Amino acid sequence: MTDRQRVLSILERDARATTAAIARQTDLSESAVETAITELEADGVIVGYRPVVDNDERETERVRAVVELDVRLDRETGYGDVADRIASFPEVAALRLVSGDYDLLLEVEGESMSEVSSFVSEKVARLSAVTNTVSHYVMDTHVEAGVVFDEPDDDDRRSVTP
Repeated sequence: MTDRQRVLSILERDARATTAAIARQTDLSESAVETAITELEADGVIVGYRPVVDNDERETERVRAVVELDVRLDRETGYGDVADRIASFPEVAALRLVSGDYDLLLEVEGESMSEVSSFVSEKVARLSAVTNTVSHYVMDTHVEAGVVFDEPDDDDRRSVTP
C-alpha cells in the first residue's frame, strides 16, 4: 500500500483526523501527510469532506427515499446526459448507474414525504428519458458511511431464567 493509499484509508474512516494523528498512524512525517492530502485533492481523488449525520437526532425532520429509475435512451441521449439532468436538482443526495433490473439508483432527501414524492413525480418522472420510477422510503438507517448508529448499550445485567 502506498503512502497516499494509507493516508486516504485513514481519511475515509475519519475526515477530521489531523495531519499529526495520520503521521503517527502511518509513520510518515507531517509534511509528507500534508503533501499526500494536497496531491489527493489536486488529483480529484478527494473531492470533498462532509459529516455523517444521524437524521434521527436532527432538530428538523429529513426524509430520504431511494428511487429506482428505468431510462430509455436514444441516439442523442446517453446515461450521462440523463444523470447530469437529474443531478442538477438540489434534492438529489446521490445518483448511481447500476446493473440489474433498473438503470439508475437515485437517493432523494426532503423535509417531508410529500416533498420527496412531489419531486419524484413532478420533476424526475416527467423527464422524457425516464420510463418508470419505483420509490422506497428509508424507514431507519443502521449504518451510513461506515458509521454504525444506535449501537446497543452494553447491558451488564445477568440473564435470569426460571
